[in-house]
Amino acid sequence: MTTRLPWHPAASADPVPVLAAAQRVSDDLMDGLAGPRARHAAHGLRRLFGVPGLGLTDLSGSLLWSGRPAADDVVIAALDEVLHSETPVSEPGLLALPLHVHDELAGVLLVTETTNAVARQAAELVVHALERGRLEASAEQAAEAELRALRAEISPHFVYNALTVISSLVRSDPDRARDLMLDFAEYTRYSLARHGEYTMVAEEFRAIETYLALQRAVLGERLRVQVRVAPEVLAVAVPYLVLEPLVENAIRHGIEPRAEAGFIQVQGMAEGNDCVISVEDDGVGMDPARAAAILAGRGDDGGVGLANVDRRLRSVYGPWYGLTVETETGAGTRVVVRVPRFQPGVLP
Repeated sequence: MTTRLPWHPAASADPVPVLAAAQRVSDDLMDGLAGPRARHAAHGLRRLFGVPGLGLTDLSGSLLWSGRPAADDVVIAALDEVLHSETPVSEPGLLALPLHVHDELAGVLLVTETTNAVARQAAELVVHALERGRLEASAEQAAEAELRALRAEISPHFVYNALTVISSLVRSDPDRARDLMLDFAEYTRYSLARHGEYTMVAEEFRAIETYLALQRAVLGERLRVQVRVAPEVLAVAVPYLVLEPLVENAIRHGIEPRAEAGFIQVQGMAEGNDCVISVEDDGVGMDPARAAAILAGRGDDGGVGLANVDRRLRSVYGPWYGLTVETETGAGTRVVVRVPRFQPGVLP
């Protein structure tokens, strides 16, 4: 036995247009009941459910109507009762339903000359769309917070040492001091300035080369570096500020704790459809269990940057991408970044 939806008699014959219309309504409500596309969503809902009139309002009382509205006195009475009781209200020719998003009243849906079943289905569609919008907004806010956390991790110790080295060279080697000051300005500009969501591998490598130049000035002969990147991955789009935290961790937790000189190698290459970037040091290394804890966000002061970078990569590209850490106590550490060379929607 085929059950037809009461609000769309032909839905069982061809559900594709119905699903497409519902998706458009959901997209139009992503910014909420007071968003710029809320009126368009009201029109889409009315057509989708085949009702004479449909209204949407948030808690501010700004009512958007599509189609033939109910009488003003009936609408005012229904809205007042729903906003106070947070329960459905039935008036002659009008149904008013509260819209609860995550157990909080977000607005009211009004539908004229229809059945309770149709009104409830329309309200469910609106609520699901509003919940989706809030979840995506929360995800964006979390990503921005993680990026701010990465910016905040610039080591005051490193900044102090870099400026001390530069000041010591002002008289003895002013040209070198000038070059390092320009490097420091470029480093802070890239690390602290507001950027778009994505950049290019070329920009990330330029930033780490600047950072390494400053660290070599601070550490002198204790630090040797090698940076290599294949031309075919320079234009690959990646989330902003994903490489510098890896290099900084290699120096702070791999090279600085040892007494002798250390070596850091940064490489970028293409492997099939992927871009693979590795940051490797020959420093003190760590226990693999500690590395796993760091990636899971349970590590010590060396963990926040790596964990944030890994989460950001996986949220953009999926669980198959992100960071892997190869390490052993006394054997150095190698951190590998793997991202697709081409990803829809990821543009610098």
